[in-house]
Amino acid sequence: MKHTITALYADENGEIYDAAGIGGIGRVGNDIVTLTPEDLIKLPDSADLMFLPDRQAVGITKSGKLTTIDGQAVSAILPAGYTRTHFPAYKVHSQLKPLPLYGYTAVVLYRDDLYTTAIYTDKNDKWDPIHYNTRDLKKLVQRTKKNLPNNRIVEQVANCSLKWHCCTAQNLFYRRWEAGIPTSPTCNANCLGCISLQPAECCPSPQSRIKFKPTVKEISDVGIYHLETAPEAIISFGQGCEGEPALMADTISEAIKIIRSNTKRGQININSNAGFTAGIKKIVDAGLDSIRVSIISAREDSYNAYYKAGYQLQNVKESIKYALNKNVYVSLNMLYFPGFNDRAEELDGWLKFFDELPVHMIQVRNLNIDPDIFLTAMPPQNGEIIGTKNFLQNIKSRFSNLQIGSFSHYINL
Repeated sequence: MKHTITALYADENGEIYDAAGIGGIGRVGNDIVTLTPEDLIKLPDSADLMFLPDRQAVGITKSGKLTTIDGQAVSAILPAGYTRTHFPAYKVHSQLKPLPLYGYTAVVLYRDDLYTTAIYTDKNDKWDPIHYNTRDLKKLVQRTKKNLPNNRIVEQVANCSLKWHCCTAQNLFYRRWEAGIPTSPTCNANCLGCISLQPAECCPSPQSRIKFKPTVKEISDVGIYHLETAPEAIISFGQGCEGEPALMADTISEAIKIIRSNTKRGQININSNAGFTAGIKKIVDAGLDSIRVSIISAREDSYNAYYKAGYQLQNVKESIKYALNKNVYVSLNMLYFPGFNDRAEELDGWLKFFDELPVHMIQVRNLNIDPDIFLTAMPPQNGEIIGTKNFLQNIKSRFSNLQIGSFSHYINL
């Protein structure tokens, strides 16, 4: 029996239905794509479904004609570790409010079950939702506040844990794994998909940015506390609730020196755009173990269009080169959007980038953004779309030592 791929839609109450007789489709860039079984995986248990307001569901008839469906488009939101290959197709009728910052992914009915368009990129049980938002979290937050009284970082990550459900924030209170230490209220970029600060006319940010500059003591107290007590402990500067941590290089570097004078345990990491090279150098020299660099493209025009930064891509490369020369573990937080990254010219840019800078890992992350806002803001893309699987396979075949995944992993330094 041949199984059909059937489109989904949502009614005015948000109830989701399958559109009998209408084939499911997806979108890559601005191209509408008919989905095949090879494009699909079963929807992960921890994925979410949401409808897209004022965006009409579409599908394809048995004769191959694109058709609208009387209902709103439906999207899957994938858990970490899955890289989407298509986002939902839909039809719009007027100027719309931007969608909130999520990684919208095509979802259909197939084999009497829900399937989505993604590949499984990385496995790390530490990021399974089952480990977070437990009943005892509030009690654990109070324990840490008692242990580190009057520490504004603890207050900030407590709010991030209980209000925004941030996993790296919660790990401080669970005393385990990677814990975030936000430090910087300012940034040197104006990223299109920034999750902590957006202009009023855009979409709401899913997190609130810190409004203070922590002291050396506040940072070092939290760092020592976590590294001394947690298994596979990592402290990370550069969280979703802050700007660019390298702008706080003087404070962070002094804190790192104090931390390392008290404990040699664990790993000190920074998540950064790496555009402020002088700051990155100072932090590296203080004793940094690893850096994860946020990046969307290895081509100047594409990079500039997304980051709208006060620095150049060349500055990012200089920071990465310095870190590599100092034996710092370097990974890239590659913001991924199907139909953009997987074009021929973008791949060519990446191959040249990795020839010049042999980083250790790529963490492929679904770009959380309204697809139409992103495509409108980026430069015209003219090269062939080779597909997500081919894009990653091309990189891996050329650079066999380069790890491709989705998570930061504990490194035995």
